[in-house]
Amino acid sequence: MDFEPSDTQRALLDALGTLLSRHAGTQRCRELAARGAYDHQLESELRAAGFLDVFAAAGAGPLEATLVVERIGAELGALTPAPHLLVLPALGLPVPEGPVVLADHERSGPVRYGGEARQILTAGTDRCTAAELRPDDAEPVPSAYGHPLARVVPRRAQELAPGTAGTMVNWWRVGLCAEALGMMQRAFDLTVAYTKDRTVFGRALGSLQALQHRLAESSVLLEGARWLTYEAAFRGATAESSAVAAAHTMAALHRLTRETHQITGAVGLTREHDLHLWTLRLQALRAELGGLRAHRRAVVTSRWGVAAA
Repeated sequence: MDFEPSDTQRALLDALGTLLSRHAGTQRCRELAARGAYDHQLESELRAAGFLDVFAAAGAGPLEATLVVERIGAELGALTPAPHLLVLPALGLPVPEGPVVLADHERSGPVRYGGEARQILTAGTDRCTAAELRPDDAEPVPSAYGHPLARVVPRRAQELAPGTAGTMVNWWRVGLCAEALGMMQRAFDLTVAYTKDRTVFGRALGSLQALQHRLAESSVLLEGARWLTYEAAFRGATAESSAVAAAHTMAALHRLTRETHQITGAVGLTREHDLHLWTLRLQALRAELGGLRAHRRAVVTSRWGVAAA
């Protein structure tokens, strides 16, 4: 089994990296976060370059679309990449301009970029509903988690075909994992760089064996999240593979957030340091679809066909 990216995937990620280096990153993230805004310019650039069509493109597919979602998360793109790149294409729906938000009828609460959303997809028991949104359908909610949040109550909704709810939720889980994976990797890399530069008692912080062990364990969890997410995308987001990926990734997210902030110490808790740009956003992802407990219950249900207690 070859775990190296294919030539197509390398070319795709190289081109995407060039685009994101111009239109995303920490400075752009801080500017948009101060206004609580969605990055319409970045979406327009991605659309013009064809990145929003990767799911069904010749020579590419769902795995490549997942890689794009991961890279957008890593570069702090202020978008809704999972709906645009994974959920809507999987449902065979057109991808509109502007934010598209996802909701679960069993769990009410604020959603990312709900204040500017043009469309909302809601997963029911078996079917999805799709609704076009107007500005007065959303109620902004104060957010400390990097993403602007709002409660969205659509007035009219169109019911989609039977089975669409499962497809939506499974690809939503893959998208969450991919976004989280990109953010976790950057938070981890930033922490490793800090341990190399920071000196204590005349030696690099990273030379302390106890910290090396903690970083190694975080790296193992991160790699597990990576390959489970890629496997789920490759398998077409089956119920079990997507739930397993989400359960592992959200558990790894909790551990990695704690470790990166503990290892970077007081400076890692300041707004001047970039670490929080990724870790606060991760907490918003962690809460979606019911969080870790709901993902683990979905694993039980998909694997054994019974509802978890």
